[in-house]
Amino acid sequence: MNKRVVVATGNAGKVRELSAALTPLALELVTQADLGVDPIPETASTFVENALAKARYAASVSGLPAIADDSGLVVNALGGAPGIRSARYAGEAATDADNNAKLLAALEGVEERTAYFTCCLVYLASEDDPAPVIATARWYGLIVDSPRGDNGFGYDPHFLLPSLGRTAAELPLAEKNRLSHRGQACRQLLGLLSRS
Repeated sequence: MNKRVVVATGNAGKVRELSAALTPLALELVTQADLGVDPIPETASTFVENALAKARYAASVSGLPAIADDSGLVVNALGGAPGIRSARYAGEAATDADNNAKLLAALEGVEERTAYFTCCLVYLASEDDPAPVIATARWYGLIVDSPRGDNGFGYDPHFLLPSLGRTAAELPLAEKNRLSHRGQACRQLLGLLSRS
């Protein structure tokens, strides 16, 4: 396996989590932003299709194996929103604060707050790899109105883990990677890649 791999994201939070979780593979992860590669539009209707498209594009322009993550928050009371539009929920240039404000406005007066984060992680050995390695996972919790914690990114300050009594943003990185959708998907990916 080529040890230098391009990560198809410019999201520093995702890169930090992936780097920590994939340490056993001893990969040299470089982001597409490091290589001067702009992200492609996420136009697919599923997480897996978006992840595959991002990985294929990153591999094609870099000539390197690629890892892509497409993930998001699925809120049951909102019919699955923000879903695949999680990063752009409040618009194409939305900040985390914008997205969280829109989420809380949509849930105003709603008692049913169950939600889950989902992650689809894809590894391609090359741009035309006919057998991508795909790992998926979910992380269940509840949406709370008041943000808590300074760790994490995105919706983490509002994503409560009832069994811990803490939000995702209150967890240290190592604990978050042990529990989260992305951490679970990384462990699946590690297992699958170790067999290839």
